[in-house]
Amino acid sequence: MIKKQFIVNKETGFARPAILLVSLAHPFASDIFLECRGKRINLKHSPKSIMDIMDLEIKPGTEIYLKAIGADEVQAIEMIKDSLIKNDYVQ
Repeated sequence: MIKKQFIVNKETGFARPAILLVSLAHPFASDIFLECRGKRINLKHSPKSIMDIMDLEIKPGTEIYLKAIGADEVQAIEMIKDSLIKNDYVQ
């Protein structure tokens, strides 16, 4: 299991980051979760995951965690982390 903390950078409504998270998580064998404010969302449940993430109403300054469990957990977290940082969604 690997878990990584992030701080959300900017106001986006989190729709685009939600879609990005789900699309990046899908190809990996590992179970990948977003944790925020005591809630955990499985990013592998495509349409439901997007809506669940948006329901969190994530705003700038919010702490989020990505957690992966499985054979390719390190690669999954690294790829997702790099993409979120590249798009300036998190720090």
